[in-house]
Amino acid sequence: MKLFEKKVILITGGTGSFGKTITEYLLDYNLKEIRVFSRDEKKQEDMRLSLNNNKLKFIIGDVRDYNSIYDASKNVDYIFHSAALKQVPSCEFYPMEAIKTNINGANNVMKAAIENKVKKVVLLSTDKAVYPINAMGMTKAIMEKLMVSNSRFNYPNHTIICATRYGNVMASRGSVIPLLIKQIKESKSLTITDPEMTRFLMSLEESINLVLYAFKNGTPGDIFVQKSPASTVKDLVLAMKELFKSNCNIETIGTRHGEKLFETLISKEEMIRAKDLGNYYCISADSRDLNYNKFFVEGEKQLSEVLDYTSHNTNRLDKEEVKRLLLRLNIVKEALHD
Repeated sequence: MKLFEKKVILITGGTGSFGKTITEYLLDYNLKEIRVFSRDEKKQEDMRLSLNNNKLKFIIGDVRDYNSIYDASKNVDYIFHSAALKQVPSCEFYPMEAIKTNINGANNVMKAAIENKVKKVVLLSTDKAVYPINAMGMTKAIMEKLMVSNSRFNYPNHTIICATRYGNVMASRGSVIPLLIKQIKESKSLTITDPEMTRFLMSLEESINLVLYAFKNGTPGDIFVQKSPASTVKDLVLAMKELFKSNCNIETIGTRHGEKLFETLISKEEMIRAKDLGNYYCISADSRDLNYNKFFVEGEKQLSEVLDYTSHNTNRLDKEEVKRLLLRLNIVKEALHD
């Protein structure tokens, strides 16, 4: 990608699942430097040894500390912001910690980028930010609002700030597939929350492609969403059992703190202005100002005419289709051959 030629890129949360994967991807390009920013020195050391590339610069820091992210973003061309507290239960128990990282930290990244005249920032959000019922989703929803606000008031627009929003990434750290593999390997019961719960199915590679699409096409305040299939938790577990030829029992343990029956990637209010781009939707920033006449006089479509885009009404995969998807994407390949 010529846009990356001789550029300096900063990746916050750079030692996480997304951060590591996009770093490996970007190393194939003729970049000047990739700055991996995180607060975990052990993961940075592991990553430094495994990748062994002089283009990588590892920076210990925390997005909660404005000075550390400000210093890290000096002379940077582009930022991919993936640092976040992402586990729903832990954010429920420690909501203030989620606020510090997901809201204040993200705002620090955007403000530092604007101050240092970074050309473009892409933030990573989640389906849980739509109609949020848990602290993780609520903090990500505020992060998105801050992204739109910073884009609106970033005059004369030195820095373009946009975002992506996606559901669970299959096989990422802390997701259900690694847990199921562990339970199968240990011959334990396979624990599920609700058999009829649905979740979007997205690979780590697809999450990278979505972020790169947003990077290439994003204008200030845009949120990009990939059209993704979904399945029930029951079909996912049955697919895993058959792939591993497992006789493990399935145990329903009930929903965890802050979980929904299904996830929503685009609300009906957003669908009114979303642009269909084929494999993706783009939700442009609401450009209305505080002239309230526009809210009541200049109406658009009726909300009753549109539907949310959810894991219940997207393309639903059955058990056999989930098996084929997992095999095609090599999601469980390594574990199957252990």
